[in-house]
Amino acid sequence: MRNKLLHTLFVLTFILSACSSIAPEPTTTASATATLIPAATATLPPTNTPEPTATPVPVLERAKYTLDTAIDYDAHTVTVNEKILYPNLTGKQLNTLALAVVPNLWSGSFTMTGLALNGTPITTYTLDGQRLDIALPDFFKPNEVMTIDLQFNLVLPFAEQEDPSVSRPRIYGYTKRQLNLTNWYPFVVPYINGEWVLHEPWYYGEHLVYDAADYEVNVRFADPATVPTVAASGLPEAGEGFTRYTITSARTFALAASREFQVATRSVQVGDGNVTVSSYYFPFFEFAGQAALQASAEALSVYSARYGAYPHKTLSLVMGDFNDGMEYSAFFYLSRDFYSLYDGTSANYLTFVAVHETAHQWWFEQVGNDQAMQPWLDESLCTYSERIYYENIHPDLINWWWSYRIDFYNPQGFIDIPIYDGEGFRPYTNAAYFQGAHFLDELRARIGDEAFFAFLQDYLAQSRGKIVTTNDFFRILATHTSTDYSDIVRQYFRNIY
Repeated sequence: MRNKLLHTLFVLTFILSACSSIAPEPTTTASATATLIPAATATLPPTNTPEPTATPVPVLERAKYTLDTAIDYDAHTVTVNEKILYPNLTGKQLNTLALAVVPNLWSGSFTMTGLALNGTPITTYTLDGQRLDIALPDFFKPNEVMTIDLQFNLVLPFAEQEDPSVSRPRIYGYTKRQLNLTNWYPFVVPYINGEWVLHEPWYYGEHLVYDAADYEVNVRFADPATVPTVAASGLPEAGEGFTRYTITSARTFALAASREFQVATRSVQVGDGNVTVSSYYFPFFEFAGQAALQASAEALSVYSARYGAYPHKTLSLVMGDFNDGMEYSAFFYLSRDFYSLYDGTSANYLTFVAVHETAHQWWFEQVGNDQAMQPWLDESLCTYSERIYYENIHPDLINWWWSYRIDFYNPQGFIDIPIYDGEGFRPYTNAAYFQGAHFLDELRARIGDEAFFAFLQDYLAQSRGKIVTTNDFFRILATHTSTDYSDIVRQYFRNIY
Protein backbone atom coordinates (compact mmCIF):
# COMPACT_ATOMS: atom_id res chain seq x y z
CA MET A 1 0.00 0.00 0.00
CA ARG A 2 2.90 2.37 0.80
CA ASN A 3 4.47 1.79 -2.62
CA LYS A 4 1.10 2.21 -4.29
CA LEU A 5 0.53 5.47 -2.43
CA LEU A 6 3.93 6.87 -3.36
CA HIS A 7 3.51 5.89 -6.98
CA THR A 8 0.09 7.47 -7.20
CA LEU A 9 1.28 10.60 -5.42
CA PHE A 10 4.13 10.94 -7.88
CA VAL A 11 1.73 10.84 -10.81
CA LEU A 12 -0.78 13.08 -9.11
CA THR A 13 1.86 15.72 -8.49
CA PHE A 14 0.86 16.89 -11.95
CA ILE A 15 -2.87 16.62 -11.29
CA LEU A 16 -4.74 19.18 -9.22
CA SER A 17 -7.71 18.43 -7.01
CA ALA A 18 -11.16 18.84 -8.49
CA CYS A 19 -13.24 22.01 -8.47
CA SER A 20 -10.60 24.68 -8.76
CA SER A 21 -9.85 26.63 -11.94
CA ILE A 22 -7.10 29.05 -12.89
CA ALA A 23 -7.78 32.48 -14.28
CA PRO A 24 -7.60 32.08 -18.06
CA GLU A 25 -4.69 33.72 -19.75
CA PRO A 26 -5.66 35.72 -22.83
CA THR A 27 -4.30 33.92 -25.84
CA THR A 28 -4.46 34.08 -29.58
CA THR A 29 -4.66 30.70 -31.29
CA ALA A 30 -4.75 29.44 -34.83
CA SER A 31 -8.50 29.08 -34.50
CA ALA A 32 -8.84 32.87 -34.46
CA THR A 33 -8.89 32.84 -38.26
CA ALA A 34 -11.54 30.12 -38.51
CA THR A 35 -14.66 30.99 -40.50
CA LEU A 36 -17.63 31.78 -38.31
CA ILE A 37 -21.10 30.57 -39.08
CA PRO A 38 -22.74 33.81 -40.23
CA ALA A 39 -25.60 34.75 -37.95
CA ALA A 40 -27.81 35.44 -40.94
CA THR A 41 -27.38 31.95 -42.38
CA ALA A 42 -27.20 29.87 -39.19
CA THR A 43 -30.45 27.87 -39.24
CA LEU A 44 -31.74 27.99 -35.72
CA PRO A 45 -35.03 27.38 -33.94
CA PRO A 46 -37.18 30.53 -34.07
CA THR A 47 -36.59 33.16 -31.43
CA ASN A 48 -39.57 34.98 -29.94
CA THR A 49 -39.99 38.65 -30.72
CA PRO A 50 -38.54 40.79 -27.91
CA GLU A 51 -40.98 42.26 -25.43
CA PRO A 52 -41.61 45.91 -26.35
CA THR A 53 -41.82 47.13 -22.75
CA ALA A 54 -41.01 45.99 -19.24
CA THR A 55 -43.68 43.85 -17.64
CA PRO A 56 -44.89 45.41 -14.36
CA VAL A 57 -45.78 42.05 -12.78
CA PRO A 58 -43.24 39.57 -11.33
CA VAL A 59 -44.25 36.70 -13.60
CA LEU A 60 -40.88 34.97 -13.15
CA GLU A 61 -39.39 33.42 -10.02
CA ARG A 62 -35.94 33.75 -11.57
CA ALA A 63 -34.27 34.68 -14.83
CA LYS A 64 -34.77 32.59 -17.95
CA TYR A 65 -32.06 32.13 -20.59
CA THR A 66 -32.81 30.98 -24.13
CA LEU A 67 -29.75 30.29 -26.25
CA ASP A 68 -30.18 29.41 -29.92
CA THR A 69 -26.78 27.97 -30.70
CA ALA A 70 -25.09 26.95 -33.95
CA ILE A 71 -21.80 25.06 -33.56
CA ASP A 72 -19.19 24.38 -36.21
CA TYR A 73 -17.35 21.55 -34.49
CA ASP A 74 -14.40 21.43 -36.90
CA ALA A 75 -13.91 25.20 -37.18
CA HIS A 76 -14.26 25.53 -33.38
CA THR A 77 -16.75 28.38 -33.72
CA VAL A 78 -20.14 29.08 -32.20
CA THR A 79 -22.88 31.55 -33.16
CA VAL A 80 -25.51 32.39 -30.56
CA ASN A 81 -28.76 34.31 -30.35
CA GLU A 82 -29.39 34.77 -26.63
CA LYS A 83 -32.51 36.05 -24.90
CA ILE A 84 -32.57 36.74 -21.16
CA LEU A 85 -35.81 37.42 -19.33
CA TYR A 86 -34.49 39.08 -16.20
CA PRO A 87 -36.84 39.90 -13.32
CA ASN A 88 -35.76 42.64 -10.94
CA LEU A 89 -36.05 40.77 -7.65
CA THR A 90 -33.46 42.93 -5.89
CA GLY A 91 -36.00 45.16 -4.20
CA LYS A 92 -34.04 48.11 -5.59
CA GLN A 93 -34.55 50.50 -8.47
CA LEU A 94 -31.69 49.80 -10.90
CA ASN A 95 -30.05 52.06 -13.47
CA THR A 96 -27.39 49.58 -14.62
CA LEU A 97 -26.98 45.90 -15.33
CA ALA A 98 -23.76 43.91 -15.05
CA LEU A 99 -23.14 40.70 -16.96
CA ALA A 100 -20.24 38.26 -16.85
CA VAL A 101 -18.72 37.57 -20.27
CA VAL A 102 -15.99 35.07 -19.42
CA PRO A 103 -14.99 34.21 -23.03
CA ASN A 104 -13.84 37.81 -23.47
CA LEU A 105 -10.87 36.96 -21.25
CA TRP A 106 -9.37 35.26 -24.31
CA SER A 107 -8.24 37.63 -27.03
CA GLY A 108 -10.44 37.25 -30.10
CA SER A 109 -12.72 34.62 -28.58
CA PHE A 110 -15.84 36.75 -28.07
CA THR A 111 -17.49 39.15 -30.52
CA MET A 112 -20.84 40.73 -29.71
CA THR A 113 -22.83 41.54 -32.84
CA GLY A 114 -26.04 42.82 -31.26
CA LEU A 115 -27.50 44.04 -27.96
CA ALA A 116 -31.04 45.21 -27.23
CA LEU A 117 -33.12 45.93 -24.14
CA ASN A 118 -36.87 45.40 -24.45
CA GLY A 119 -36.49 45.41 -28.22
CA THR A 120 -34.50 48.65 -28.42
CA PRO A 121 -30.88 48.46 -29.64
CA ILE A 122 -28.39 49.60 -27.01
CA THR A 123 -25.02 51.24 -27.60
CA THR A 124 -24.38 52.64 -24.10
CA TYR A 125 -22.40 49.79 -22.64
CA THR A 126 -18.84 48.96 -21.62
CA LEU A 127 -17.19 45.59 -22.17
CA ASP A 128 -13.98 45.42 -20.19
CA GLY A 129 -12.41 41.99 -19.76
CA GLN A 130 -15.04 39.65 -18.37
CA ARG A 131 -17.46 42.44 -17.36
CA LEU A 132 -20.25 43.95 -19.46
CA ASP A 133 -21.84 47.04 -17.89
CA ILE A 134 -25.05 48.33 -19.45
CA ALA A 135 -26.36 51.80 -18.64
CA LEU A 136 -30.15 51.63 -18.63
CA PRO A 137 -32.11 54.37 -20.45
CA ASP A 138 -34.76 54.32 -17.70
CA PHE A 139 -34.94 53.12 -14.14
CA PHE A 140 -35.59 49.38 -13.87
CA LYS A 141 -38.16 49.12 -11.11
CA PRO A 142 -38.58 46.29 -8.62
CA ASN A 143 -40.75 43.42 -9.87
CA GLU A 144 -40.43 44.44 -13.50
CA VAL A 145 -39.09 42.00 -16.09
CA MET A 146 -36.55 43.13 -18.68
CA THR A 147 -35.78 41.38 -21.96
CA ILE A 148 -32.11 41.37 -22.91
CA ASP A 149 -31.27 40.20 -26.44
CA LEU A 150 -27.67 39.49 -27.38
CA GLN A 151 -26.09 38.09 -30.51
CA PHE A 152 -22.49 36.95 -30.34
CA ASN A 153 -19.87 34.76 -31.95
CA LEU A 154 -17.28 32.59 -30.25
CA VAL A 155 -13.94 31.47 -31.63
CA LEU A 156 -12.92 28.79 -29.18
CA PRO A 157 -9.35 28.75 -27.86
CA PHE A 158 -7.19 25.65 -27.93
CA ALA A 159 -7.59 24.47 -24.35
CA GLU A 160 -4.98 21.74 -23.97
CA GLN A 161 -2.23 22.70 -21.58
CA GLU A 162 1.17 22.80 -23.26
CA ASP A 163 3.02 25.40 -21.18
CA PRO A 164 4.45 23.80 -17.99
CA SER A 165 4.83 27.23 -16.41
CA VAL A 166 1.04 27.54 -16.16
CA SER A 167 -0.39 25.46 -13.33
CA ARG A 168 -3.88 24.75 -14.63
CA PRO A 169 -5.31 23.66 -17.96
CA ARG A 170 -8.24 25.56 -19.38
CA ILE A 171 -11.61 23.88 -19.86
CA TYR A 172 -13.45 26.38 -22.06
CA GLY A 173 -12.43 25.80 -25.68
CA TYR A 174 -11.39 22.67 -27.54
CA THR A 175 -8.84 19.88 -27.44
CA LYS A 176 -7.84 17.46 -30.17
CA ARG A 177 -10.87 15.30 -29.46
CA GLN A 178 -13.30 17.40 -27.39
CA LEU A 179 -15.19 20.71 -27.49
CA ASN A 180 -16.16 22.30 -24.17
CA LEU A 181 -18.60 25.14 -23.59
CA THR A 182 -18.32 26.28 -19.97
CA ASN A 183 -19.24 29.79 -18.78
CA TRP A 184 -19.63 30.49 -22.48
CA TYR A 185 -22.59 32.89 -22.60
CA PRO A 186 -23.13 36.31 -20.98
CA PHE A 187 -25.16 36.08 -17.77
CA VAL A 188 -26.45 38.65 -15.30
CA VAL A 189 -24.38 38.40 -12.13
CA PRO A 190 -26.00 38.48 -8.67
CA TYR A 191 -26.90 41.81 -7.12
CA ILE A 192 -26.09 41.59 -3.40
CA ASN A 193 -25.98 44.39 -0.83
CA GLY A 194 -26.20 47.06 -3.49
CA GLU A 195 -23.45 45.68 -5.73
CA TRP A 196 -23.15 43.50 -8.80
CA VAL A 197 -20.97 40.59 -7.70
CA LEU A 198 -18.28 39.74 -10.23
CA HIS A 199 -14.87 38.95 -8.77
CA GLU A 200 -11.54 38.89 -10.54
CA PRO A 201 -10.25 35.51 -11.75
CA TRP A 202 -7.55 33.84 -9.70
CA TYR A 203 -4.91 31.16 -10.18
CA TYR A 204 -6.97 28.53 -8.38
CA GLY A 205 -10.49 28.24 -7.04
CA GLU A 206 -13.63 29.60 -8.67
CA HIS A 207 -14.35 33.32 -8.88
CA LEU A 208 -17.86 33.36 -10.37
CA VAL A 209 -21.09 33.62 -8.40
CA TYR A 210 -24.37 32.55 -9.99
CA ASP A 211 -28.04 33.20 -9.40
CA ALA A 212 -30.32 30.26 -10.10
CA ALA A 213 -32.03 30.52 -13.51
CA ASP A 214 -34.01 28.49 -16.04
CA TYR A 215 -32.38 27.47 -19.32
CA GLU A 216 -33.54 26.47 -22.78
CA VAL A 217 -30.59 25.77 -25.08
CA ASN A 218 -31.22 24.83 -28.70
CA VAL A 219 -28.14 23.29 -30.33
CA ARG A 220 -27.55 22.72 -34.03
CA PHE A 221 -24.30 21.54 -35.64
CA ALA A 222 -23.08 22.90 -38.96
CA ASP A 223 -22.50 19.45 -40.50
CA PRO A 224 -25.50 17.21 -39.77
CA ALA A 225 -23.65 14.20 -41.19
CA THR A 226 -20.94 14.26 -38.51
CA VAL A 227 -22.74 15.43 -35.39
CA PRO A 228 -20.66 14.57 -32.31
CA THR A 229 -21.99 12.96 -29.16
CA VAL A 230 -23.06 15.68 -26.73
CA ALA A 231 -23.11 15.73 -22.94
CA ALA A 232 -24.98 18.69 -21.50
CA SER A 233 -26.78 20.11 -18.53
CA GLY A 234 -30.47 19.43 -18.75
CA LEU A 235 -32.98 17.13 -20.37
CA PRO A 236 -32.54 16.66 -24.16
CA GLU A 237 -35.41 16.70 -26.63
CA ALA A 238 -34.89 16.04 -30.34
CA GLY A 239 -36.13 18.72 -32.72
CA GLU A 240 -36.00 18.99 -36.50
CA GLY A 241 -32.26 19.22 -37.06
CA PHE A 242 -31.49 20.44 -33.56
CA THR A 243 -31.60 19.30 -29.93
CA ARG A 244 -33.28 21.30 -27.19
CA TYR A 245 -31.96 21.06 -23.64
CA THR A 246 -34.00 22.39 -20.71
CA ILE A 247 -33.17 22.70 -17.04
CA THR A 248 -34.84 24.73 -14.29
CA SER A 249 -33.37 26.46 -11.25
CA ALA A 250 -29.81 25.82 -12.40
CA ARG A 251 -26.65 27.79 -11.78
CA THR A 252 -25.05 27.19 -15.19
CA PHE A 253 -25.43 25.43 -18.50
CA ALA A 254 -22.41 23.44 -19.71
CA LEU A 255 -21.86 21.31 -22.81
CA ALA A 256 -19.15 18.93 -24.01
CA ALA A 257 -19.05 17.35 -27.45
CA SER A 258 -16.81 14.71 -29.01
CA ARG A 259 -16.94 12.28 -31.92
CA GLU A 260 -15.03 9.82 -29.73
CA PHE A 261 -17.31 9.72 -26.70
CA GLN A 262 -18.64 6.40 -25.53
CA VAL A 263 -21.61 6.50 -23.18
CA ALA A 264 -22.89 4.34 -20.32
CA THR A 265 -26.15 5.17 -18.55
CA ARG A 266 -27.98 4.14 -15.44
CA SER A 267 -31.37 5.00 -13.98
CA VAL A 268 -31.44 5.97 -10.30
CA GLN A 269 -34.69 6.22 -8.38
CA VAL A 270 -34.96 9.42 -6.36
CA GLY A 271 -38.24 9.87 -4.54
CA ASP A 272 -41.11 9.15 -6.91
CA GLY A 273 -39.05 9.69 -10.06
CA ASN A 274 -35.93 8.49 -11.83
CA VAL A 275 -32.70 10.27 -12.71
CA THR A 276 -30.74 9.25 -15.80
CA VAL A 277 -27.04 9.27 -14.93
CA SER A 278 -24.73 9.17 -17.96
CA SER A 279 -20.97 8.63 -18.08
CA TYR A 280 -19.09 9.93 -21.13
CA TYR A 281 -15.57 8.59 -21.68
CA PHE A 282 -13.04 8.00 -24.43
CA PRO A 283 -12.20 4.64 -26.03
CA PHE A 284 -10.19 2.16 -23.96
CA PHE A 285 -11.56 3.61 -20.69
CA GLU A 286 -14.83 1.71 -20.45
CA PHE A 287 -13.84 -0.01 -17.20
CA ALA A 288 -13.09 3.31 -15.51
CA GLY A 289 -16.06 5.02 -17.16
CA GLN A 290 -18.40 2.39 -15.76
CA ALA A 291 -16.78 2.70 -12.32
CA ALA A 292 -17.26 6.48 -12.30
CA LEU A 293 -20.89 5.94 -13.30
CA GLN A 294 -21.46 3.48 -10.47
CA ALA A 295 -19.87 5.72 -7.85
CA SER A 296 -21.84 8.78 -8.97
CA ALA A 297 -25.11 6.83 -9.07
CA GLU A 298 -24.46 5.48 -5.57
CA ALA A 299 -23.60 8.95 -4.29
CA LEU A 300 -26.76 10.36 -5.86
CA SER A 301 -28.82 7.91 -3.82
CA VAL A 302 -26.86 8.46 -0.61
CA TYR A 303 -27.00 12.26 -0.77
CA SER A 304 -30.68 12.31 -1.74
CA ALA A 305 -31.42 10.24 1.37
CA ARG A 306 -29.11 12.19 3.69
CA TYR A 307 -29.64 15.77 2.44
CA GLY A 308 -32.73 15.97 0.26
CA ALA A 309 -33.75 14.93 -3.24
CA TYR A 310 -31.65 15.60 -6.32
CA PRO A 311 -33.68 18.18 -8.30
CA HIS A 312 -32.95 17.38 -11.96
CA LYS A 313 -33.84 14.56 -14.35
CA THR A 314 -30.31 13.97 -15.65
CA LEU A 315 -26.72 13.99 -14.41
CA SER A 316 -23.81 13.84 -16.85
CA LEU A 317 -20.24 13.01 -15.85
CA VAL A 318 -17.64 13.64 -18.51
CA MET A 319 -14.07 12.47 -18.94
CA GLY A 320 -12.22 15.71 -19.60
CA ASP A 321 -9.48 15.66 -22.19
CA PHE A 322 -7.37 17.59 -19.66
CA ASN A 323 -6.12 17.07 -16.11
CA ASP A 324 -8.80 18.96 -14.29
CA GLY A 325 -12.27 18.51 -12.84
CA MET A 326 -15.11 20.96 -12.40
CA GLU A 327 -18.75 21.04 -11.41
CA TYR A 328 -21.64 22.57 -13.33
CA SER A 329 -25.40 22.13 -13.16
CA ALA A 330 -26.38 18.46 -13.66
CA PHE A 331 -22.92 18.02 -15.20
CA PHE A 332 -19.31 17.66 -14.16
CA TYR A 333 -15.86 16.84 -15.54
CA LEU A 334 -13.36 14.34 -14.21
CA SER A 335 -9.65 14.44 -15.03
CA ARG A 336 -8.45 12.02 -17.69
CA ASP A 337 -5.59 10.97 -15.39
CA PHE A 338 -8.08 9.72 -12.81
CA TYR A 339 -9.28 7.29 -15.46
CA SER A 340 -5.72 6.30 -16.35
CA LEU A 341 -4.89 5.63 -12.67
CA TYR A 342 -8.05 3.68 -11.91
CA ASP A 343 -7.06 0.34 -10.34
CA GLY A 344 -10.39 -1.47 -10.26
CA THR A 345 -11.11 -0.68 -6.60
CA SER A 346 -13.01 2.07 -4.80
CA ALA A 347 -9.85 3.26 -3.05
CA ASN A 348 -8.70 5.73 -5.69
CA TYR A 349 -8.99 9.27 -6.98
CA LEU A 350 -11.57 8.46 -9.64
CA THR A 351 -14.05 7.30 -7.02
CA PHE A 352 -13.68 9.98 -4.38
CA VAL A 353 -13.50 12.84 -6.87
CA ALA A 354 -16.57 11.50 -8.71
CA VAL A 355 -18.59 11.50 -5.50
CA HIS A 356 -17.15 14.90 -4.54
CA GLU A 357 -18.36 16.38 -7.81
CA THR A 358 -21.73 14.67 -7.38
CA ALA A 359 -22.05 16.39 -3.99
CA HIS A 360 -21.71 19.74 -5.73
CA GLN A 361 -25.20 19.12 -7.08
CA TRP A 362 -26.29 19.97 -3.53
CA TRP A 363 -23.53 22.31 -2.32
CA PHE A 364 -23.14 24.72 -5.26
CA GLU A 365 -26.07 23.79 -7.47
CA GLN A 366 -28.94 23.86 -4.99
CA VAL A 367 -27.29 25.93 -2.25
CA GLY A 368 -25.20 28.62 -3.88
CA ASN A 369 -22.42 30.63 -2.25
CA ASP A 370 -19.76 33.18 -3.09
CA GLN A 371 -17.10 30.76 -4.29
CA ALA A 372 -14.41 33.43 -4.33
CA MET A 373 -14.95 34.95 -0.88
CA GLN A 374 -16.40 31.99 1.06
CA PRO A 375 -15.39 28.87 -0.88
CA TRP A 376 -15.49 26.63 2.19
CA LEU A 377 -19.30 26.62 2.08
CA ASP A 378 -19.32 24.31 -0.91
CA GLU A 379 -15.85 22.74 -0.92
CA SER A 380 -15.80 21.64 2.74
CA LEU A 381 -19.26 20.13 2.48
CA CYS A 382 -18.43 18.35 -0.77
CA THR A 383 -15.18 16.98 0.63
CA TYR A 384 -16.92 15.73 3.75
CA SER A 385 -19.65 14.26 1.55
CA GLU A 386 -16.98 11.90 0.24
CA ARG A 387 -16.73 10.54 3.78
CA ILE A 388 -20.52 10.19 3.97
CA TYR A 389 -20.43 8.22 0.70
CA TYR A 390 -17.77 5.85 1.99
CA GLU A 391 -19.47 5.27 5.33
CA ASN A 392 -22.64 4.23 3.49
CA ILE A 393 -21.16 2.28 0.56
CA HIS A 394 -17.63 1.23 1.58
CA PRO A 395 -17.38 1.55 5.39
CA ASP A 396 -14.19 -0.51 5.40
CA LEU A 397 -12.45 2.31 3.50
CA ILE A 398 -13.19 5.19 5.87
CA ASN A 399 -9.80 5.05 7.59
CA TRP A 400 -8.06 4.75 4.23
CA TRP A 401 -9.95 7.83 2.98
CA TRP A 402 -8.91 9.94 5.98
CA SER A 403 -5.25 8.98 5.68
CA TYR A 404 -4.91 8.99 1.87
CA ARG A 405 -7.28 11.76 0.81
CA ILE A 406 -7.08 14.16 3.76
CA ASP A 407 -4.30 13.72 6.29
CA PHE A 408 -1.51 12.78 3.88
CA TYR A 409 -1.16 16.52 3.15
CA ASN A 410 -1.06 17.52 6.85
CA PRO A 411 -3.79 20.14 6.33
CA GLN A 412 -3.55 23.38 8.28
CA GLY A 413 -5.04 26.85 8.23
CA PHE A 414 -8.38 28.55 8.75
CA ILE A 415 -11.10 27.29 6.48
CA ASP A 416 -13.00 30.58 5.95
CA ILE A 417 -10.45 32.18 3.63
CA PRO A 418 -11.15 33.73 0.22
CA ILE A 419 -9.38 32.14 -2.73
CA TYR A 420 -7.17 35.23 -2.87
CA ASP A 421 -5.75 34.52 0.61
CA GLY A 422 -4.89 30.89 -0.06
CA GLU A 423 -1.15 31.54 -0.50
CA GLY A 424 -0.92 28.84 -3.15
CA PHE A 425 -2.99 25.97 -4.45
CA ARG A 426 -1.94 23.38 -1.86
CA PRO A 427 -2.33 25.65 1.22
CA TYR A 428 -5.71 26.77 -0.14
CA THR A 429 -7.06 23.24 -0.65
CA ASN A 430 -5.56 22.08 2.64
CA ALA A 431 -7.63 24.72 4.39
CA ALA A 432 -10.89 25.06 2.46
CA TYR A 433 -11.23 21.38 1.52
CA PHE A 434 -9.37 19.22 4.03
CA GLN A 435 -9.48 21.31 7.21
CA GLY A 436 -13.12 21.88 6.32
CA ALA A 437 -13.72 18.13 6.37
CA HIS A 438 -12.14 17.92 9.82
CA PHE A 439 -14.31 20.78 11.07
CA LEU A 440 -17.50 19.09 9.89
CA ASP A 441 -16.44 15.76 11.37
CA GLU A 442 -15.72 17.31 14.76
CA LEU A 443 -18.97 19.27 14.64
CA ARG A 444 -20.88 16.08 13.83
CA ALA A 445 -19.23 14.20 16.70
CA ARG A 446 -20.01 17.06 19.12
CA ILE A 447 -23.71 17.55 18.31
CA GLY A 448 -24.55 13.98 17.27
CA ASP A 449 -25.75 12.43 14.01
CA GLU A 450 -29.43 13.23 14.53
CA ALA A 451 -28.85 16.95 14.95
CA PHE A 452 -26.13 17.06 12.28
CA PHE A 453 -28.20 15.55 9.49
CA ALA A 454 -31.37 17.37 10.56
CA PHE A 455 -29.36 20.59 10.25
CA LEU A 456 -28.05 19.72 6.76
CA GLN A 457 -31.55 18.86 5.56
CA ASP A 458 -32.93 22.13 6.94
CA TYR A 459 -29.96 24.08 5.58
CA LEU A 460 -30.76 22.70 2.12
CA ALA A 461 -34.51 23.32 2.47
CA GLN A 462 -34.09 26.93 3.59
CA SER A 463 -31.29 27.76 1.16
CA ARG A 464 -32.32 25.99 -2.04
CA GLY A 465 -32.04 28.36 -5.00
CA LYS A 466 -30.38 31.07 -2.90
CA ILE A 467 -26.85 32.35 -2.32
CA VAL A 468 -25.91 31.79 1.31
CA THR A 469 -23.18 33.07 3.60
CA THR A 470 -21.27 31.64 6.53
CA ASN A 471 -23.63 33.56 8.80
CA ASP A 472 -26.57 31.67 7.28
CA PHE A 473 -24.80 28.37 7.93
CA PHE A 474 -24.34 29.09 11.63
CA ARG A 475 -27.73 30.76 12.01
CA ILE A 476 -29.52 27.61 10.82
CA LEU A 477 -27.15 25.34 12.74
CA ALA A 478 -27.98 27.14 15.99
CA THR A 479 -31.64 26.13 15.66
CA HIS A 480 -30.74 22.42 15.69
CA THR A 481 -28.53 22.11 18.76
CA SER A 482 -27.96 23.69 22.14
CA THR A 483 -24.55 22.02 22.45
CA ASP A 484 -21.62 24.39 22.78
CA TYR A 485 -19.29 24.07 19.77
CA SER A 486 -17.64 27.48 20.05
CA ASP A 487 -14.21 25.98 20.70
CA ILE A 488 -14.40 24.10 17.39
CA VAL A 489 -15.32 27.31 15.56
CA ARG A 490 -12.37 29.14 17.13
CA GLN A 491 -10.05 26.35 16.04
CA TYR A 492 -11.08 26.33 12.38
CA PHE A 493 -12.31 29.88 11.63
CA ARG A 494 -10.31 33.08 11.67
CA ASN A 495 -13.57 35.05 11.99
CA ILE A 496 -16.11 34.14 14.68
CA TYR A 497 -19.65 33.85 13.38
